[in-house]
Amino acid sequence: MRFSFILQKMYSAAICYLYLLDLQVYTVRKTKGYQVITSWLEKNKKKAFLFQEQTWQALLKGNSGLVNAPTGYGKTFSVFLGMLIQFINDNPENFKSKKNNGLQLVWVTPLRALGKDIARAMEEVITELGLSWQVGIRNGDTAINERQKQKRSMPEILIITPESLHLLLAQKEYPLLFKQLKVVAVDEWHELLGSKRGVLVELALSRIIGLHRKVVTEMQNDTTEITSAFSSEKSFNPPLIWGISATIGNLDEAKNVLLAPLNIRNETNAEGHCIIKADIKKSINVIPVLPDEIEKYPWAGHLGLNLAEKVLPIINNHKSSLVFINTRGMSERWYQQLLNLAPDLAGALALHHGSIELDLRLWVEEALHAGTLAAVVCTSSLDLGVDFRPVEAVVQVGSPKGVGRFLQRAGRSGHQPDATSNIWFLPTHSLELLEAAALKEAISLSLIESRQPFQLCFDVLIQYLCTLAISEGFYPEEILEEVKNTYCYRHISNEEWRQVLQFITEGGVALQQYDDFKKVEILNGLYRITSRRTAMRHRMHIGTIVSAPMLKVKFITGGYIGVIEEYFISRLIAGDVFTLAGRNLEFIMIKDMTVLVKKSSATKSIVPSWDGGRMPLSANLGFMLRKKLSDVSAIINKRAAIPKNEIEIKALLPLFKLQEDLSYLPKENELLIEHIETKDGFHVFVYPFEGRLVHEAMAALLAYRISRILPITFSFAMNDYGFELLSDQPIPIDDSNAHELFSEENLYADIQKSVNASEMARRKFRDIAVIGGLIFQGMPGQYVKQRHLQSSASLLFNVFSEYEPNNLLLRQAYNEVMDQQMEEQRLRNMLQRIKHGKIVISFPKQLTPFCFPIKVDSMREQMTSEKLEDRIRKMQQQGK
Repeated sequence: MRFSFILQKMYSAAICYLYLLDLQVYTVRKTKGYQVITSWLEKNKKKAFLFQEQTWQALLKGNSGLVNAPTGYGKTFSVFLGMLIQFINDNPENFKSKKNNGLQLVWVTPLRALGKDIARAMEEVITELGLSWQVGIRNGDTAINERQKQKRSMPEILIITPESLHLLLAQKEYPLLFKQLKVVAVDEWHELLGSKRGVLVELALSRIIGLHRKVVTEMQNDTTEITSAFSSEKSFNPPLIWGISATIGNLDEAKNVLLAPLNIRNETNAEGHCIIKADIKKSINVIPVLPDEIEKYPWAGHLGLNLAEKVLPIINNHKSSLVFINTRGMSERWYQQLLNLAPDLAGALALHHGSIELDLRLWVEEALHAGTLAAVVCTSSLDLGVDFRPVEAVVQVGSPKGVGRFLQRAGRSGHQPDATSNIWFLPTHSLELLEAAALKEAISLSLIESRQPFQLCFDVLIQYLCTLAISEGFYPEEILEEVKNTYCYRHISNEEWRQVLQFITEGGVALQQYDDFKKVEILNGLYRITSRRTAMRHRMHIGTIVSAPMLKVKFITGGYIGVIEEYFISRLIAGDVFTLAGRNLEFIMIKDMTVLVKKSSATKSIVPSWDGGRMPLSANLGFMLRKKLSDVSAIINKRAAIPKNEIEIKALLPLFKLQEDLSYLPKENELLIEHIETKDGFHVFVYPFEGRLVHEAMAALLAYRISRILPITFSFAMNDYGFELLSDQPIPIDDSNAHELFSEENLYADIQKSVNASEMARRKFRDIAVIGGLIFQGMPGQYVKQRHLQSSASLLFNVFSEYEPNNLLLRQAYNEVMDQQMEEQRLRNMLQRIKHGKIVISFPKQLTPFCFPIKVDSMREQMTSEKLEDRIRKMQQQGK
């Protein structure tokens, strides 16, 4: 019943989202611009989709909105061509010859790599139409001379990242850049929503809209040119905002977040905002890669190299393939393994991830576009893109942990209208095959994850205000009005705003004795940064991506290879061999913040690890996994037959029968708890199927609540399916107290006591302090070491905790721990589900297929990979 109710709600929401524009598409068809564009489409043997024409109509009517369509159906053209139609309509006689039109379209993209693809696609259209428009790219890779050229004369289209957009706001006389702007398009909005980079976009939009919605009468006398540029009647019409998204669950909320800046000063135009959802069903074919004998396939692991041979026929049978790996370290291993198995792929197989040198990545992207590569082993660095036409097949190694991410990657094949997307799912261990079955059903039900927007990110707001202060300065009353019209800061209080202003001008309460934190001066009510040193340091670190310090890797004879984390390199000694960009490299030395290496012929090497490797299971996929377990239980107990298309379930039946024989197979509304005693001690394994972050929090919470019953010490481990508590004495969980131990009552207080919340907040505070400008990361090539950053952040954390406990950034650190690291709301939902369900407690005599992967994860920290593989093999044999 509950699942049926969810489907009804999803169906109702989908009907509400379908935007038909009152069937007035015919009006746009009568225009000059439409006729020019359709003639071009016909010449290229193409025809506009209905959702594209609906977007053009909405854009011509002056509406803003969000476009949602499957990958490969021309979402980019829905907004871009609509913009061209508008320009041609406004200049019907001279649209081809009209030059130097100023910045007309800002195209915000989340990835630098996308910029070149988008620019190529747009330039092809502009050239074939005979327009005199220019397309520019602005990101961290843009050369200085190109930036200066753009400053002198802006192109009509600027493709830009959120960080570079804020760098534009840091330029003197930046309002002049946007005076002729018609449209801001935010591409892949689902990738930015639910991140601080999305907040950067919100703030930038609020400023751009603010410039066009009011005459800046408070500007200083020496900027009258800026005032006059915005004083015409036309300048009161703000640019349109259009979001473009392929895979997202909460479309309506996504639209509201993006378009919130348009609803300024109670002049809401929300009725003109629209969601245009393509009524197109993308065909996706999910093909599991099955081991020959499921009984011999590992119950645990994360590499999947045992099945690498089965990838070779996929590569050989298709012109071009992408092999998606979840982490950079795994991608290096897979690249080497495929070459070892098929040396003839040398030169036709490439590797692509974010730590490889830019020139190499660009070469791979160009070769992929040209169709000269057989396959590319890649990470999320190639999740997105405009049109890699030759890609026919996609292989996903290991679970993507989310339905939306899986759909995005599947869409890289068949990236054209009406083409089927073929994606092979290769499990890294047996139970991941169940995730393949869950993904297939989730796709059929369009059960795609939502992205929850961030709120009250004070570190980003502090950075943004300093950005404005180093260019034209700002008046607090004016900017507060704009900031309050963003979704992120709509609930900011006057007291919080006062504290933010006090922080940037005086260093707040705790730091007011230190001049370095008094960055902003107040000059006749205008907030400005006048120090050139402060302004330069701020410009260098605009952005919200805080990662571990990276060192460039370079051959001692010349030529860069990529970047590597400082922490990894610090553990190497001269002569050690490691792998990067698919090459074995011998470490020589570090000189001038650069790692010098030479090629190595060694057969063994160390594979680097990077931060952010393991993604947690999404709530939607966890829900589908529990449902699939119910289906399997019904099949095993002969209450249902195996569906014909679910070969994964058929392959896994021996494993699930073993789980049922040794312990129990939980249904959708049941929580399984296993008590097992081994030579290591007394184990309790719990299986909520809610993802490792929730399980980490729940393990700590359960350990704390049990410790109130009797003195006891625990260690714990977890994976995406469940968690383990291990003690040297029996753990008191039984039918009499199980529901109480998994109660939602006093959850927040118990979490605070169960984990070292202060230590977790301290680590989270480091990133907040960097974004907020409290800690300087160093000059280019002279970055501050990780341990020094953490030390500085810890010192500030201690100062705020003792002398300013209500500090906004301190409060934000604790909130982020609860919301992002502990996933408190999801934990609360899980406990509510358990309360209304059934708890099953079993006492297996040996390790079960469910507990085995968790046990292996707990062992992984204690032994080398070689020893671990041997131990896993022995344990698995004992379990059969």
